[in-house]
Amino acid sequence: MTDADIEATKAPLLEHLVELRERLIRALLAFLVMFLVSFYFAKDIYNLLVVPYTHVAGPEAKLIYTAPQEYFFTQIKVALFTAAFFSCPVVFSQIYAFVAPGLYKHERAVFRPYLFATPVFFLAGALLVYFVVTPNLLRFFIGMQQANEPGKAQIELLPRVSEYLSLIMTLVLAFGAVFQLPVVLTLLGQVGIVSSQFLAEKRRYAIVLVFIVAAVLTPPDVFSQLALALPGMLLYEASILSIRMIEKKRAAAEAAADGV
Repeated sequence: MTDADIEATKAPLLEHLVELRERLIRALLAFLVMFLVSFYFAKDIYNLLVVPYTHVAGPEAKLIYTAPQEYFFTQIKVALFTAAFFSCPVVFSQIYAFVAPGLYKHERAVFRPYLFATPVFFLAGALLVYFVVTPNLLRFFIGMQQANEPGKAQIELLPRVSEYLSLIMTLVLAFGAVFQLPVVLTLLGQVGIVSSQFLAEKRRYAIVLVFIVAAVLTPPDVFSQLALALPGMLLYEASILSIRMIEKKRAAAEAAADGV
């Protein structure tokens, strides 16, 4: 490349860098605004997260904090977690607005639906955690308490606010990540990187991988691991069906084009 070529590409590169900076600033501002709003309502949000515990443990349920600053930092974590989720649409839209000019029209049409599918599937995983996994998991742990047994010490579950939040966040992130499986696989199938036949042939390896991921991402109990692994397997099968539909539409379009 000559000096003239370098000079010719300098201005567009600077323009792209300026645009990237603006998009990053907008995304960070969206996150900051959502963090401030979330921190203002942090106690209410945390109380909402505690509902599965109070539903299982009863109205006398209590949580404790053992350090003066623990509950304050827990509220900061709640605000960060909430802000990250609710600022996702703005962040994704800024990413799309930056890369879209470099895509062809049909590529933009392919890419756009996945911007909406990603938070929707993450939310589906979070709702499964909130309404199904967490109550049953807590019911199991609470059942291990030892109370009013003659000759034995009383053993009572008194969760710390920070540890309870860590449990909920771990489960939500784990399930949210696994629920992205159909989004990622369908996108790969859309662009032709994987096929339904390939995924079907590798099913046994996928099942083993799903169970390994479930064992790593969830607490060390069988219920949590199965609660994550079983939906993961179903989502993998749904991805195969989704890619087959895409392949049929593609084949029909190619046949119609050849007929013309």
